Amino acid sequence: MSRAGFFETIVGALVIAVAAGFLAYAYGVSGKGVGRDHYRVGAVFGRVDGVTVGSEVRIAGVKVGSVAGNSLDPMTYEANVELAIDRGVAIPQDSVAKVVSDGILGGAHIAIEPGAAEEMLLEGDKLTITQGSVDLLSLAVQAFTSGGGKSDDKDDKAADPLGDM
Repeated sequence: MSRAGFFETIVGALVIAVAAGFLAYAYGVSGKGVGRDHYRVGAVFGRVDGVTVGSEVRIAGVKVGSVAGNSLDPMTYEANVELAIDRGVAIPQDSVAKVVSDGILGGAHIAIEPGAAEEMLLEGDKLTITQGSVDLLSLAVQAFTSGGGKSDDKDDKAADPLGDM
């Protein structure tokens, strides 16, 4: 084998090794590779904007798991989210799960605020107290179009044709 052929073989093997490393990383971050070091719990949210499979689950800002799956309940039109939590982290049954924005650019994660119950969540249990995401764009539009909250009594009467105010 010539020197150029040997070099090309080494570079090809290196490219294949790097590609395999990227695939293993992507599989691990996706939440699909949940093994013995995680247990799964569920949660139901009204909105999960920005939360995708692989998004972080945090307690006190520390990553304790990831989102392993999400689906739409066709009967209630709510989002069912499956969380993969590290086995070393026990979560009280009365904990609160919230969808929290990572910033103004749109990413989000699940933040869990631990409760005070002595019973802990087990594999397959559900977090029953949840708070979905807030649509920041709609809030901003509403704030800018509401007139800043200033109003006169005349305006209130004109806005209320039935006179209930």
